[in-house]
Amino acid sequence: MPGERAILKTITTVLKFKDPKGEVYEAGRAGEKLKKLEEEFYELLYEKKRILGNLFLEEGINYIWTALCGGSFTPFDSANAHIGVGDGTTPADYSQAGLQGANVYYKGMDTGYPTYGTDRKATFRSTFGADEANFAWNEWTVANGASNDAINLNRKVESLGTKSSGSTWIMTVELSIG
Repeated sequence: MPGERAILKTITTVLKFKDPKGEVYEAGRAGEKLKKLEEEFYELLYEKKRILGNLFLEEGINYIWTALCGGSFTPFDSANAHIGVGDGTTPADYSQAGLQGANVYYKGMDTGYPTYGTDRKATFRSTFGADEANFAWNEWTVANGASNDAINLNRKVESLGTKSSGSTWIMTVELSIG
């Protein structure tokens, strides 16, 4: 029937920088716009990836309805929202709760994130510094806490490479309904 169809869409962007002095990390955590970071630190940027798609998890969808209908919930706001990354390669499934890998790391939001209330989307962004999440990034999620015990909205499984010491990676996850 016309008017009853919704499309859930996700766009994830990862910027990878060599960051020996931690300058990119500081600017990223301060919420500097990605375009400005790319321009200002172009000589340190070694890869930019854009990934489409993900799987909204059952626990996340049910949590959205709980919040919408007035139930008790912890918001996905600047104090609670985290992007989690892990080395798990188990295919994404609706019934999963959290990341599946042996190595996982949850990082809080950069200043000014998440953004929401326009364009039918919420945008989450975290900057991972030189000594954070240095392992293969094969999966990621948006959660309302800093562990697999939090509520996870989504999960995506795709290799992003291996983050190493001395690098800063910035991950932006846009979740939209259209």
